[in-house]
Amino acid sequence: MTNRPDLSQIDVLVPNFKLRLSGVTATIVRLVPLQSRQMALTAIAPDMPAHVPTVSPWRMITMSRRGPNGARVWHARRNTEMLVGVILKHVLRKRLKLLFTSASQRNHTGYTKWLINRMDRLIATSQKTASYLDHPADVILHGINTEQFSPVSARAELRAKLGLPDGILVGCYGRIRAQKGTGDFLDAMIPLLRDRPKVHALIMGRATEKHVEYERALRSLADEAGLSDRVHFLPEVPVHEMADWYRILDLFVAPQRWEGFGLTPLEAMACGVPVVATTVGAFPELIVDGVGSLVPPDNGPQMQAAIAKYLDDPDGCHAAGKAARAHAELNFSIEREAKAILMIYRQLLSQT
Repeated sequence: MTNRPDLSQIDVLVPNFKLRLSGVTATIVRLVPLQSRQMALTAIAPDMPAHVPTVSPWRMITMSRRGPNGARVWHARRNTEMLVGVILKHVLRKRLKLLFTSASQRNHTGYTKWLINRMDRLIATSQKTASYLDHPADVILHGINTEQFSPVSARAELRAKLGLPDGILVGCYGRIRAQKGTGDFLDAMIPLLRDRPKVHALIMGRATEKHVEYERALRSLADEAGLSDRVHFLPEVPVHEMADWYRILDLFVAPQRWEGFGLTPLEAMACGVPVVATTVGAFPELIVDGVGSLVPPDNGPQMQAAIAKYLDDPDGCHAAGKAARAHAELNFSIEREAKAILMIYRQLLSQT
């Protein structure tokens, strides 16, 4: 059943104007249903999953100028959504408090800076992201559902169910492309696999059309190394099935060369899996000593050494996995993220 709120009773509007699935869309899908239980809040989007409170973008034009308690909060996460908020506020005279969440870790264009200058408040998804803004920002790191992403005790049985060997499994999940470091992961793993016959590498994800040849080259590299039976290329699975694919791992590797934020290390840690990650995106703010290791991007020898440390110390790897779970529960629950954003909504509304 579709969830269509009464816009006249809504205090917070969360636009999502991008039809294609993206990280921003996934964030909204996670947060809005949770936040709407505690505040009058809805997504503004042409299409969202049925469980997400949503109204049509056309309703923005006809909605009353004032919200039920004065102004409404308009929470944008993209340039287009910032622009629409500016138009609604300054052209159509809607009473809005404009909020923007930035995940970008690059210098902003003049156009983006112009839009940001018109916001009433800013959120950055990491300290590094905040450093690219010319204004003060509240830093709120993303969270995940630590109940959905959780460890499993019967790991051998789960591996058998998924058709996987019961060896030492090292995973690298995400889009298959050079930017994501998939090839860097494979380059680091090939010599490790040669020396450790019980170790397997799992590469899961999808290569879009422009990256299909890149994936084929990686498969050929594994074949030429004589390791096609221990380098497993797995198809992308739905989000609701991902937790099981983390649970069966001994180690997760996030080898990205560039990343805006990057949720995969959090998902792995919440499932009790230690992480080797590059120093990009928010990874340095997610991973601390005892739960994983950080290495420079595009540095095969350091990545290989970091992975080997866990492969050659099963007890240490297990202890790091337990610590990773505790770290994720304590610091990165979706409830913590939702609560921090709700506090900003309430502060903005109190200023009207």
